[in-house]
Amino acid sequence: MDTRPTGASHGRFDGENSSPGSAARRPGRQIAGRAQQSERVRRIDSLHDSNMKAARIHRFGAPDVVVVEDVPRPAPAAGELLIKVAASGVGPWDALIREGKSKVSPPPPLTLGSDLSGVVEEVGPGVSEFKKGDEIYGVTNHQFCGANAQYAVAHANMVALRPSRLSHVESASAPVIAVTAWQMLFEYGNAKPNQTVMILGAAGNVGAYAVQLAVNAGLQVIGVVGSKDIEYVKALGSQTVVNYQAGESENAVRPVDLILDTVGGETRERSHSILKTGGVLVSVVSTDPMLERPTCARYSSTLR
Repeated sequence: MDTRPTGASHGRFDGENSSPGSAARRPGRQIAGRAQQSERVRRIDSLHDSNMKAARIHRFGAPDVVVVEDVPRPAPAAGELLIKVAASGVGPWDALIREGKSKVSPPPPLTLGSDLSGVVEEVGPGVSEFKKGDEIYGVTNHQFCGANAQYAVAHANMVALRPSRLSHVESASAPVIAVTAWQMLFEYGNAKPNQTVMILGAAGNVGAYAVQLAVNAGLQVIGVVGSKDIEYVKALGSQTVVNYQAGESENAVRPVDLILDTVGGETRERSHSILKTGGVLVSVVSTDPMLERPTCARYSSTLR
């Protein structure tokens, strides 16, 4: 883009279109004019550098409320990082925020997106574990917003150094769903090695991470999936796979210590009966409590 002030291309400052005699008679003015032009260009470039593109909403609603616009580039506060975004993720929670159904997001106007991968551009006060130039990935903040932009501010304690074997796109796809799977298993489910966990929707985004995390932690995994995902979930490490589309019943498998529910509805209700006494069912999609069985299995919800 030509950022020169209007008229610069016509020699207003450099005397290019002036007569030779005119330019020769006023060399001081010619030099001053060029200096003024350079300063104005620098000011305009500085203004451009302080702005960025961002995907934002000014009201809640359907996808057409999203606009891409120029906004001031943010600055990191204490405990924060300014990230030059290489890739940002899009998940179901972004639609909830856009529709005004999230319980944690701020009111509009706001910039969408939470998952990101990029390079540290600036370090806020009090941050010692990262420096400018570090490649990181993670989540922006507890409001799950701000990542769908050229630059984003992120809490330093919600990001980590990007694994070298993952691209920026792959890294930006992971944070929320991987952390959700971890929380379901270990924070809410209190999973331990040698326990058996059944994962409803084991081929989904959260479910696939949960399968791998559980296998790596030494758990026996039963994955409940559709026909097309059987081999995929086996490849992830699930020792047993139940095909709900073939009429296979979750009740055909041995009792389990833990159930992770990413499906809800009747699938969750059917699976409840195979929990061991004192077992735990953790759901990321259901808010309604289940009727207690005589064996008093525990129920937990990880809804954000």
